[in-house]
Amino acid sequence: MERLSENEYLFTSESVTEGHPDKICDQISDGVLDAVMTDDPGGRVACECLTNTGLVVVAGEISTETYVDIPTIVRETLNRIGYDRAKYGFDAHTCAVITAIDEQSPDIAQGVDNAYELRTDPNDDDELDQAGAGDQGMMFGYATRETRTLMPMPIQIAHTLAKRLAEVRKAGVVPYLRPDGKTQVTVRYENDRPVEVVKVLISAQHAPDIDGETLIKPDLWEHVVEPVLHEGYAELFTEKELLPNFLVNPTGKFEIGGPMGD
Repeated sequence: MERLSENEYLFTSESVTEGHPDKICDQISDGVLDAVMTDDPGGRVACECLTNTGLVVVAGEISTETYVDIPTIVRETLNRIGYDRAKYGFDAHTCAVITAIDEQSPDIAQGVDNAYELRTDPNDDDELDQAGAGDQGMMFGYATRETRTLMPMPIQIAHTLAKRLAEVRKAGVVPYLRPDGKTQVTVRYENDRPVEVVKVLISAQHAPDIDGETLIKPDLWEHVVEPVLHEGYAELFTEKELLPNFLVNPTGKFEIGGPMGD
């Protein structure tokens, strides 16, 4: 956040596309969890994922009565994202998948199997008291009327731009795009209310030898930024004001992306 005056400030949020390495790992871990929960609602999953050039590692502790084919989940996730050929720097069909999965530690499991309340009072019949819990982190957030989704406006716009970027890639509207990407949106607030989108940055992985200023920037403005902002935020921007502050791949190019690039 950058404060401009007592009642005015800029707030910036960013999002990533489904092909960004962080998001790849999130989707793989989610896929493993979903597979366990589908067949074994009582299963326990502490699953982590990392990825690098040509490699995915899934590790953690899983206690379940079902079987989960983790390598298949990994490859199906990568294929759905669009990493389906070697020239993209990552290929779902040929990358290495390493798994290192143990059962949950019995020392931890004893606290999850039976809650402290039940261990200290065997006659406690409260349903919530009978449910144990591990020492996972607690997250918090808040709802706001800034958007229909009740999310703060900068992050909501950034998420929507990232989703739209993936959509136009998959639909072939902008055929030279590749899966990795990031969006960043800066909104000006007055008296804690959003009044203007002042800057948009999109980093989009692309095929080799594609010029950013003459091709990528106009295409992303037409097919990504304008449709998103006109649909839900038309009162917060004008092309005249925002277009000079619309940045695309500010490092110059973004040919190497995904796990190979980050």
